[in-house]
Amino acid sequence: MNVRQAAAGAAALDAGVIVLFSAIGRASHDEGVLGEHGLGLATTAWPFLAGGAAGWLVARAWNAPCDWRRAGAIVWTATLAGGMALRAATGQGVQVSFVVVAGTFLAAGLLGWRAVSGAVAKRRGLKA
Repeated sequence: MNVRQAAAGAAALDAGVIVLFSAIGRASHDEGVLGEHGLGLATTAWPFLAGGAAGWLVARAWNAPCDWRRAGAIVWTATLAGGMALRAATGQGVQVSFVVVAGTFLAAGLLGWRAVSGAVAKRRGLKA
């Protein structure tokens, strides 16, 4: 696998974690994936996806997409902070309890897959 493929896969995993987080959140509040106008999941996910994309740019995550200490930490921070800032700016809710739950889930997802990937790579004698 080349660096470009690894970066594309990592970006897809990050987006998947963010969309899963958004879908679970909508379901837990009985809002449904599509919502009233068919854009429910997109409305919930876009602030976090934008924050994650900003994190990828800041971290230049495509250079070492599986590095949880650098790329992962920056992507997680930008996803959470950027997502919450964009939610607040667009009139979506930003309660403290939501920030805690979002931060925990996104950390587990965005840092977790990177930690597993690094452990597997190390076990196989590869560079993560």
